[in-house]
Amino acid sequence: MTVNRVVVTGYGVASPIGNTPEEFWQSLESGQIGIGPITRFDTSEIPVHNAGEIKDFPFDKYFVRKDKNRMDMYSIYAIYATLEALENAQLDMDSVNRERTGVIVSSGIGGLQEMQEQIIRMHEKGIKRIQPMFVPKALSNMAAGNIALRIGAQGVCKSITTACASANDAIGEAFREIKFGLQDVVLAGGAEATINEIGIGGFNALTALSTTEDPKRASIPFDKDRNGFVMGEGAGVLVLESLEHAQKRGATILAEVVGYGNTCDAYHQTSPSPDGSGAARAMRLAIEEAGLTAADIDYVNAHGTSTPANEKGESQAIVAVVGKEVPVSSTKSFTGHLLGAAGGVEAIATIEAMRHSFIPMTAGTQELSEGIEANVIYGQGQAADIKYALSNTFGFGGHNAVTAFKRWED
Repeated sequence: MTVNRVVVTGYGVASPIGNTPEEFWQSLESGQIGIGPITRFDTSEIPVHNAGEIKDFPFDKYFVRKDKNRMDMYSIYAIYATLEALENAQLDMDSVNRERTGVIVSSGIGGLQEMQEQIIRMHEKGIKRIQPMFVPKALSNMAAGNIALRIGAQGVCKSITTACASANDAIGEAFREIKFGLQDVVLAGGAEATINEIGIGGFNALTALSTTEDPKRASIPFDKDRNGFVMGEGAGVLVLESLEHAQKRGATILAEVVGYGNTCDAYHQTSPSPDGSGAARAMRLAIEEAGLTAADIDYVNAHGTSTPANEKGESQAIVAVVGKEVPVSSTKSFTGHLLGAAGGVEAIATIEAMRHSFIPMTAGTQELSEGIEANVIYGQGQAADIKYALSNTFGFGGHNAVTAFKRWED
């Protein structure tokens, strides 16, 4: 069986802190968070008032008005990030074997805005008034399908729905597709657009969202005062290629994907295993596939959602696997939690940290909670030589997905 090295040659992002990799990284490096008051709807009836909304989204760059009639915003974010990634990678689709070029772009929920609108329409006007495009706009696989349609990719095309681990699983599965010679190129990542009444209201009903009024102190992973996550939105998509394919076309290589770990807690519908054992196993699997030891890991981009139950277990997992000295930060403190898109956006953050030799701080965090023993970086970012890094994502249902990246060196 063919075993290929897998590299990242480009990425695109739509996020609360920037809609290009450059803007995104500048915000992380300078400490500019993207969290603020919700503007999409009236939040006066609930205690949740902040979110990570995308600002100044360049819709006109790739879309026309009628695209909103055919696609939910989560698909539009996904296509935008993909086209930006192809441009970033300088990859011309006419130059590739389209039958060996795939798309694995996930979403935790899919077209939630469309679901909300059409259910209200049905309730108010009757079942015959549901719009014809309801199902294609709402399905969680349609970001991947719409991307493939837009760029003409005819290889593997799927969406992996594992809640907040979805995008990391997409990257991991794309890595394996290329590693074992099934594809040459895969666009991989995730997209989400759930800042609406049913999205915020639903997670509020679970008491999962932060009720802190100050946006700067709303998403504060590992902090003693954390009280829930902040909803974010957007997409992160990476161009993954076999090393041979990338070198043959003279691509600029940004990083290498070297490992992937996937486990399940099998513990509870929404709560992670308290001891972090499932998360720890996923981290170990990623490290083992990479042929590394724990001592090789220089940075962990934590799942770090700002929820008490999640982070104590994650801290225990990190300490159990890589020890108390390895630097850890959560970029959800900047963007909020992008649910099924989190792994895509955070993979970009992790790679950018490696390329710039700089660990972003965990913004807003001021004092670590009791029991957090991981080396959480807060207050300010720090310079660091990062050769190997892990990106953690964990989701409702007990899903754990971890990707391992290596700084590119010829």
